[in-house]
Amino acid sequence: MDFNVKDFGAVGDGKTLNTKFIHDAIEECAKQGGGRVIIENGTYLCGSIEMRSFVELHIAANAVLLGSDDCINFPERTNVKHVDTNMLPRERNACFIFADECENIALTGQGKIDCNGDKFVYYERDVFWKYNRIDAPTPPRVVFFTGCKNVKIEDITMINQPAGWSYWIHDCDYVTVDKIKIFANVDYPNNDGIHINCSRNVTVSNCDISCGDDCIIVRANSASLKTNKVCEKVSVTNCNLTSYSGGIRVGWVNDGVIRNCVFSNLVMTDTTVGISILLPPSTRPEFSDVGREETLIDNLSFNNIVMDKICSNPVLIHIYENEKIKVKAIKNLHFSEIHAKGLNFPKLIGRESAVLQNIRFNNCSFEMINAEEIPNRFAHGATTTNDDLYHPMEIRFAEIIFNDCELRVK
Repeated sequence: MDFNVKDFGAVGDGKTLNTKFIHDAIEECAKQGGGRVIIENGTYLCGSIEMRSFVELHIAANAVLLGSDDCINFPERTNVKHVDTNMLPRERNACFIFADECENIALTGQGKIDCNGDKFVYYERDVFWKYNRIDAPTPPRVVFFTGCKNVKIEDITMINQPAGWSYWIHDCDYVTVDKIKIFANVDYPNNDGIHINCSRNVTVSNCDISCGDDCIIVRANSASLKTNKVCEKVSVTNCNLTSYSGGIRVGWVNDGVIRNCVFSNLVMTDTTVGISILLPPSTRPEFSDVGREETLIDNLSFNNIVMDKICSNPVLIHIYENEKIKVKAIKNLHFSEIHAKGLNFPKLIGRESAVLQNIRFNNCSFEMINAEEIPNRFAHGATTTNDDLYHPMEIRFAEIIFNDCELRVK
Protein backbone atom coordinates (compact mmCIF):
# COMPACT_ATOMS: atom_id res chain seq x y z
CA MET A 1 0.00 0.00 0.00
CA ASP A 2 1.36 3.43 -0.97
CA PHE A 3 1.18 6.63 1.06
CA ASN A 4 2.12 9.84 -0.77
CA VAL A 5 3.45 12.52 1.56
CA LYS A 6 1.55 15.17 -0.43
CA ASP A 7 -1.68 13.62 0.82
CA PHE A 8 -0.56 14.47 4.35
CA GLY A 9 0.18 18.13 3.56
CA ALA A 10 3.78 18.00 2.30
CA VAL A 11 4.85 20.64 -0.20
CA GLY A 12 7.84 20.12 -2.49
CA ASP A 13 8.83 23.75 -2.89
CA GLY A 14 12.19 23.54 -1.11
CA LYS A 15 11.01 26.06 1.49
CA THR A 16 8.15 24.53 3.48
CA LEU A 17 9.32 22.50 6.47
CA ASN A 18 7.73 19.08 5.94
CA THR A 19 8.90 17.20 9.03
CA LYS A 20 5.42 16.75 10.51
CA PHE A 21 3.81 15.77 7.20
CA ILE A 22 6.41 13.08 6.41
CA HIS A 23 6.22 11.88 10.01
CA ASP A 24 2.43 11.58 9.74
CA ALA A 25 2.71 9.59 6.50
CA ILE A 26 5.18 7.14 8.08
CA GLU A 27 3.00 6.74 11.18
CA GLU A 28 -0.13 6.07 9.13
CA CYS A 29 1.71 3.59 6.93
CA ALA A 30 2.88 1.68 10.02
CA LYS A 31 -0.62 1.85 11.54
CA GLN A 32 -2.04 0.26 8.39
CA GLY A 33 0.41 -2.66 8.67
CA GLY A 34 3.18 -1.28 6.49
CA GLY A 35 3.79 -0.25 2.92
CA ARG A 36 5.58 2.44 0.98
CA VAL A 37 5.81 6.15 1.84
CA ILE A 38 6.45 8.03 -1.40
CA ILE A 39 8.28 11.32 -1.82
CA GLU A 40 8.02 12.51 -5.43
CA ASN A 41 8.03 15.49 -7.76
CA GLY A 42 9.71 18.27 -5.79
CA THR A 43 12.24 19.27 -3.15
CA TYR A 44 11.02 18.56 0.36
CA LEU A 45 12.71 20.46 3.18
CA CYS A 46 12.68 18.35 6.33
CA GLY A 47 14.09 17.89 9.82
CA SER A 48 14.62 14.66 11.71
CA ILE A 49 12.22 11.80 10.92
CA GLU A 50 11.88 8.32 12.38
CA MET A 51 11.27 5.04 10.55
CA ARG A 52 8.79 2.39 11.66
CA SER A 53 8.77 -1.37 11.12
CA PHE A 54 7.45 -2.61 7.76
CA VAL A 55 7.79 0.85 6.18
CA GLU A 56 9.72 1.65 2.99
CA LEU A 57 10.65 5.30 2.51
CA HIS A 58 10.84 5.76 -1.25
CA ILE A 59 12.37 8.90 -2.82
CA ALA A 60 11.44 8.97 -6.49
CA ALA A 61 13.90 10.01 -9.20
CA ASN A 62 12.23 13.41 -9.53
CA ALA A 63 12.43 14.19 -5.80
CA VAL A 64 14.93 15.54 -3.29
CA LEU A 65 14.70 15.14 0.48
CA LEU A 66 16.47 18.30 1.67
CA GLY A 67 17.84 18.51 5.19
CA SER A 68 17.09 21.60 7.24
CA ASP A 69 19.91 24.09 7.66
CA ASP A 70 18.99 24.64 11.34
CA CYS A 71 20.24 22.20 14.00
CA ILE A 72 17.11 22.90 16.04
CA ASN A 73 15.29 20.64 13.56
CA PHE A 74 17.56 17.72 14.47
CA PRO A 75 16.98 17.44 18.24
CA GLU A 76 18.46 14.90 20.58
CA ARG A 77 16.06 11.99 20.83
CA THR A 78 14.67 10.93 24.18
CA ASN A 79 13.41 7.47 25.13
CA VAL A 80 15.77 5.77 22.70
CA LYS A 81 15.47 2.05 23.37
CA HIS A 82 18.58 0.46 21.95
CA VAL A 83 21.54 2.66 22.88
CA ASP A 84 22.90 4.76 25.71
CA THR A 85 23.24 8.14 24.04
CA ASN A 86 25.88 9.27 26.55
CA MET A 87 28.17 6.52 25.25
CA LEU A 88 27.72 7.25 21.55
CA PRO A 89 30.47 9.01 19.61
CA ARG A 90 30.12 12.77 20.28
CA GLU A 91 27.59 11.76 22.97
CA ARG A 92 24.77 12.62 20.56
CA ASN A 93 22.03 10.74 18.76
CA ALA A 94 20.84 13.62 16.55
CA CYS A 95 20.30 12.48 12.97
CA PHE A 96 18.24 13.08 9.83
CA ILE A 97 16.66 9.62 9.38
CA PHE A 98 16.46 7.39 12.47
CA ALA A 99 15.34 3.82 13.14
CA ASP A 100 15.33 2.28 16.63
CA GLU A 101 14.73 -1.50 16.92
CA CYS A 102 12.75 -1.68 13.69
CA GLU A 103 12.39 -4.65 11.37
CA ASN A 104 11.74 -4.96 7.66
CA ILE A 105 12.50 -1.34 6.79
CA ALA A 106 13.81 0.14 3.54
CA LEU A 107 15.19 3.38 2.15
CA THR A 108 14.91 3.25 -1.64
CA GLY A 109 14.50 5.21 -4.86
CA GLN A 110 16.62 6.96 -7.45
CA GLY A 111 16.05 10.36 -5.88
CA LYS A 112 18.45 12.36 -3.70
CA ILE A 113 19.02 13.09 -0.06
CA ASP A 114 20.61 16.55 0.06
CA CYS A 115 22.05 17.05 3.54
CA ASN A 116 22.55 20.83 3.20
CA GLY A 117 26.07 20.32 4.50
CA ASP A 118 27.50 23.65 3.41
CA LYS A 119 25.41 25.27 6.16
CA PHE A 120 27.25 23.30 8.87
CA VAL A 121 30.88 24.06 8.02
CA TYR A 122 33.12 27.08 7.63
CA TYR A 123 36.15 27.69 5.46
CA GLU A 124 39.52 27.18 7.13
CA ARG A 125 42.22 26.67 4.58
CA ASP A 126 45.16 25.81 6.85
CA VAL A 127 43.86 22.40 7.90
CA PHE A 128 44.00 18.99 6.23
CA TRP A 129 40.46 19.54 4.97
CA LYS A 130 39.68 23.00 3.59
CA TYR A 131 36.70 23.32 5.93
CA ASN A 132 35.97 22.76 9.60
CA ARG A 133 32.66 21.97 11.25
CA ILE A 134 30.71 24.47 13.30
CA ASP A 135 31.43 24.28 17.02
CA ALA A 136 28.06 23.83 18.69
CA PRO A 137 25.97 21.94 18.20
CA THR A 138 27.91 19.67 15.87
CA PRO A 139 26.04 18.62 12.73
CA PRO A 140 23.80 15.55 12.98
CA ARG A 141 24.47 12.16 11.47
CA VAL A 142 22.41 11.52 8.37
CA VAL A 143 21.00 7.97 8.48
CA PHE A 144 21.27 6.19 11.86
CA PHE A 145 19.77 2.69 12.20
CA THR A 146 20.31 0.90 15.52
CA GLY A 147 19.04 -2.48 16.74
CA CYS A 148 17.26 -3.15 13.44
CA LYS A 149 16.71 -6.34 11.47
CA ASN A 150 16.10 -6.91 7.76
CA VAL A 151 17.17 -3.53 6.37
CA LYS A 152 17.41 -2.55 2.71
CA ILE A 153 19.06 0.64 1.40
CA GLU A 154 18.97 0.81 -2.38
CA ASP A 155 19.59 3.24 -5.27
CA ILE A 156 19.59 6.43 -3.17
CA THR A 157 22.05 9.22 -3.99
CA MET A 158 23.23 11.23 -0.98
CA ILE A 159 24.96 14.56 -1.49
CA ASN A 160 26.33 17.54 0.44
CA GLN A 161 26.88 15.75 3.75
CA PRO A 162 27.94 17.88 6.70
CA ALA A 163 30.53 16.72 9.22
CA GLY A 164 28.41 13.71 10.18
CA TRP A 165 28.43 10.10 8.98
CA SER A 166 26.31 9.33 5.93
CA TYR A 167 25.05 5.89 7.00
CA TRP A 168 25.53 4.50 10.50
CA ILE A 169 24.53 0.84 10.82
CA HIS A 170 24.76 0.11 14.55
CA ASP A 171 24.06 -3.38 15.99
CA CYS A 172 21.83 -4.43 13.09
CA ASP A 173 21.23 -7.82 11.47
CA TYR A 174 20.67 -8.69 7.82
CA VAL A 175 21.42 -5.40 6.09
CA THR A 176 21.67 -4.95 2.31
CA VAL A 177 23.14 -1.77 0.83
CA ASP A 178 23.09 -1.82 -2.96
CA LYS A 179 23.60 0.61 -5.83
CA ILE A 180 23.78 3.72 -3.69
CA LYS A 181 25.89 6.81 -4.34
CA ILE A 182 27.54 8.93 -1.68
CA PHE A 183 28.94 12.19 -3.03
CA ALA A 184 30.21 14.14 -0.04
CA ASN A 185 32.59 17.08 -0.36
CA VAL A 186 36.09 15.67 0.16
CA ASP A 187 37.10 18.97 1.79
CA TYR A 188 34.56 18.56 4.62
CA PRO A 189 35.77 16.75 7.77
CA ASN A 190 34.23 13.65 9.38
CA ASN A 191 31.70 12.96 6.65
CA ASP A 192 32.25 9.19 6.57
CA GLY A 193 30.46 7.03 4.05
CA ILE A 194 29.07 3.76 5.48
CA HIS A 195 29.88 3.08 9.14
CA ILE A 196 29.12 -0.56 10.08
CA ASN A 197 29.40 -1.17 13.82
CA CYS A 198 28.66 -4.33 15.85
CA SER A 199 26.48 -5.62 13.01
CA ARG A 200 26.12 -8.99 11.34
CA ASN A 201 25.24 -10.28 7.89
CA VAL A 202 25.81 -6.98 6.10
CA THR A 203 26.30 -6.74 2.33
CA VAL A 204 27.49 -3.56 0.61
CA SER A 205 27.60 -3.84 -3.18
CA ASN A 206 27.75 -1.80 -6.37
CA CYS A 207 28.21 1.53 -4.58
CA ASP A 208 30.06 4.71 -5.56
CA ILE A 209 31.43 6.57 -2.53
CA SER A 210 33.40 9.80 -2.41
CA CYS A 211 33.87 11.59 0.92
CA GLY A 212 36.26 13.53 3.11
CA ASP A 213 36.56 10.87 5.79
CA ASP A 214 36.67 7.06 5.57
CA CYS A 215 34.47 5.51 2.87
CA ILE A 216 33.63 2.24 4.63
CA ILE A 217 34.28 1.52 8.30
CA VAL A 218 33.85 -1.82 10.06
CA ARG A 219 33.99 -1.67 13.86
CA ALA A 220 32.90 -3.45 17.04
CA ASN A 221 32.50 -0.63 19.56
CA SER A 222 29.86 -1.87 22.03
CA ALA A 223 30.24 0.98 24.54
CA SER A 224 26.71 2.30 23.89
CA LEU A 225 25.08 -1.16 24.01
CA LYS A 226 23.81 -3.19 26.96
CA THR A 227 25.97 -6.18 25.98
CA ASN A 228 29.05 -6.63 23.84
CA LYS A 229 28.30 -7.52 20.21
CA VAL A 230 30.45 -9.08 17.49
CA CYS A 231 30.80 -7.50 14.06
CA GLU A 232 30.93 -10.32 11.53
CA LYS A 233 29.90 -11.61 8.12
CA VAL A 234 30.35 -8.26 6.40
CA SER A 235 30.82 -8.36 2.62
CA VAL A 236 31.85 -5.31 0.58
CA THR A 237 32.07 -5.82 -3.19
CA ASN A 238 32.03 -4.03 -6.55
CA CYS A 239 32.46 -0.50 -5.19
CA ASN A 240 34.34 2.65 -6.27
CA LEU A 241 35.92 4.55 -3.36
CA THR A 242 37.54 7.99 -3.07
CA SER A 243 38.44 9.61 0.24
CA TYR A 244 40.73 12.23 1.77
CA SER A 245 41.09 9.70 4.60
CA GLY A 246 40.71 5.93 4.09
CA GLY A 247 39.04 3.65 1.60
CA ILE A 248 38.43 0.76 4.00
CA ARG A 249 39.03 1.09 7.76
CA VAL A 250 38.68 -1.81 10.18
CA GLY A 251 38.75 -1.36 13.97
CA TRP A 252 39.60 1.48 16.34
CA VAL A 253 40.46 1.95 20.00
CA ASN A 254 39.38 -1.03 22.16
CA ASP A 255 36.89 -2.46 19.74
CA GLY A 256 35.78 -6.03 20.37
CA VAL A 257 35.55 -8.91 17.88
CA ILE A 258 35.59 -8.30 14.12
CA ARG A 259 35.72 -11.49 12.10
CA ASN A 260 34.85 -13.32 8.89
CA CYS A 261 34.61 -10.36 6.50
CA VAL A 262 35.33 -10.07 2.77
CA PHE A 263 36.31 -6.99 0.72
CA SER A 264 36.54 -7.67 -3.00
CA ASN A 265 36.42 -6.13 -6.48
CA LEU A 266 37.09 -2.58 -5.34
CA VAL A 267 38.58 0.46 -7.08
CA MET A 268 40.19 3.14 -4.88
CA THR A 269 41.43 6.41 -6.36
CA ASP A 270 42.76 9.67 -4.89
CA THR A 271 42.60 8.24 -1.38
CA THR A 272 44.98 8.84 1.53
CA VAL A 273 45.15 5.27 2.92
CA GLY A 274 43.77 2.34 0.99
CA ILE A 275 43.12 -0.30 3.66
CA SER A 276 43.79 0.45 7.32
CA ILE A 277 43.55 -1.57 10.49
CA LEU A 278 44.62 1.05 12.97
CA LEU A 279 44.55 0.80 16.76
CA PRO A 280 45.92 4.20 17.86
CA PRO A 281 46.12 5.59 21.38
CA SER A 282 43.14 7.65 22.47
CA THR A 283 43.93 11.34 22.26
CA ARG A 284 42.23 12.01 25.60
CA PRO A 285 40.67 9.85 28.35
CA GLU A 286 37.16 11.18 27.79
CA PHE A 287 37.27 10.55 24.04
CA SER A 288 33.74 9.43 23.18
CA ASP A 289 34.58 6.96 20.42
CA VAL A 290 36.51 4.40 22.50
CA GLY A 291 35.27 0.85 23.05
CA ARG A 292 35.45 -1.22 26.22
CA GLU A 293 36.84 -4.56 25.04
CA GLU A 294 40.00 -6.34 24.03
CA THR A 295 40.25 -6.20 20.24
CA LEU A 296 40.26 -9.37 18.16
CA ILE A 297 40.35 -9.03 14.37
CA ASP A 298 40.33 -12.44 12.69
CA ASN A 299 39.84 -13.99 9.26
CA LEU A 300 39.49 -11.07 6.87
CA SER A 301 39.97 -11.32 3.11
CA PHE A 302 40.89 -8.49 0.72
CA ASN A 303 41.05 -9.45 -2.95
CA ASN A 304 40.89 -8.01 -6.47
CA ILE A 305 41.48 -4.40 -5.43
CA VAL A 306 42.97 -1.69 -7.65
CA MET A 307 44.37 1.47 -6.05
CA ASP A 308 45.63 4.56 -7.86
CA LYS A 309 47.05 7.83 -6.48
CA ILE A 310 47.20 6.66 -2.87
CA CYS A 311 48.73 9.47 -0.81
CA SER A 312 50.01 7.34 2.04
CA ASN A 313 50.12 3.58 2.57
CA PRO A 314 48.04 1.27 0.38
CA VAL A 315 47.86 -1.11 3.35
CA LEU A 316 48.38 0.13 6.90
CA ILE A 317 48.18 -2.14 9.96
CA HIS A 318 49.47 -0.50 13.12
CA ILE A 319 49.00 -1.38 16.79
CA TYR A 320 50.36 1.48 18.88
CA GLU A 321 52.62 0.79 21.84
CA ASN A 322 50.24 2.30 24.40
CA GLU A 323 49.29 -0.64 26.64
CA LYS A 324 45.93 1.01 27.37
CA ILE A 325 45.03 -0.10 23.86
CA LYS A 326 43.77 -3.59 24.59
CA VAL A 327 44.50 -6.09 21.84
CA LYS A 328 43.97 -9.84 21.91
CA ALA A 329 45.11 -10.45 18.34
CA ILE A 330 45.08 -9.34 14.74
CA LYS A 331 45.44 -12.50 12.72
CA ASN A 332 44.57 -14.45 9.60
CA LEU A 333 44.39 -11.58 7.11
CA HIS A 334 44.58 -12.52 3.44
CA PHE A 335 45.45 -10.03 0.68
CA SER A 336 45.40 -11.20 -2.93
CA GLU A 337 45.50 -9.42 -6.29
CA ILE A 338 46.05 -6.02 -4.68
CA HIS A 339 47.57 -3.66 -7.27
CA ALA A 340 48.41 -0.23 -5.91
CA LYS A 341 50.15 2.95 -7.04
CA GLY A 342 50.94 5.49 -4.35
CA LEU A 343 53.51 7.47 -2.42
CA ASN A 344 54.39 4.69 0.02
CA PHE A 345 54.60 0.95 0.40
CA PRO A 346 52.55 -1.02 2.97
CA LYS A 347 53.28 -0.57 6.68
CA LEU A 348 52.66 -3.51 9.03
CA ILE A 349 53.48 -2.90 12.68
CA GLY A 350 52.36 -5.00 15.63
CA ARG A 351 53.84 -4.85 19.07
CA GLU A 352 55.69 -7.31 21.24
CA SER A 353 52.57 -8.14 23.25
CA ALA A 354 50.39 -8.37 20.12
CA VAL A 355 52.29 -9.72 17.13
CA LEU A 356 50.44 -9.60 13.81
CA GLN A 357 49.78 -13.26 13.02
CA ASN A 358 49.48 -15.03 9.68
CA ILE A 359 49.27 -12.03 7.36
CA ARG A 360 49.49 -13.25 3.75
CA PHE A 361 49.98 -11.38 0.48
CA ASN A 362 49.51 -13.30 -2.77
CA ASN A 363 49.99 -11.93 -6.29
CA CYS A 364 50.14 -8.29 -5.23
CA SER A 365 52.03 -5.34 -6.70
CA PHE A 366 52.88 -2.01 -5.07
CA GLU A 367 54.37 0.83 -7.09
CA MET A 368 55.78 3.96 -5.46
CA ILE A 369 55.01 7.05 -7.54
CA ASN A 370 56.05 10.72 -7.26
CA ALA A 371 53.99 13.35 -5.45
CA GLU A 372 54.01 15.40 -8.65
CA GLU A 373 51.60 12.87 -10.11
CA ILE A 374 48.90 13.85 -7.61
CA PRO A 375 49.31 17.62 -7.24
CA ASN A 376 45.70 18.30 -6.26
CA ARG A 377 46.14 16.55 -2.94
CA PHE A 378 48.84 18.99 -1.82
CA ALA A 379 47.42 22.22 -3.18
CA HIS A 380 44.94 22.87 -0.37
CA GLY A 381 47.26 24.12 2.36
CA ALA A 382 48.82 20.90 3.64
CA THR A 383 52.44 21.36 4.67
CA THR A 384 53.63 17.87 3.76
CA THR A 385 57.01 17.81 2.03
CA ASN A 386 58.55 15.18 -0.19
CA ASP A 387 60.84 14.13 2.66
CA ASP A 388 57.75 13.31 4.73
CA LEU A 389 56.09 11.34 1.97
CA TYR A 390 58.40 8.58 0.84
CA HIS A 391 59.02 5.64 3.14
CA PRO A 392 60.15 2.08 2.43
CA MET A 393 58.09 -0.87 3.53
CA GLU A 394 58.11 -1.14 7.32
CA ILE A 395 57.40 -4.43 9.12
CA ARG A 396 57.74 -4.96 12.86
CA PHE A 397 56.35 -7.58 15.25
CA ALA A 398 54.56 -9.29 12.39
CA GLU A 399 54.39 -12.73 10.77
CA ILE A 400 54.11 -11.85 7.08
CA ILE A 401 54.15 -14.19 4.08
CA PHE A 402 54.64 -12.73 0.59
CA ASN A 403 53.97 -14.97 -2.41
CA ASP A 404 54.54 -13.68 -5.96
CA CYS A 405 54.45 -10.03 -4.92
CA GLU A 406 56.27 -7.09 -6.52
CA LEU A 407 57.51 -3.75 -5.15
CA ARG A 408 58.43 -1.08 -7.68
CA VAL A 409 59.82 2.46 -7.38
CA LYS A 410 58.99 4.58 -10.39
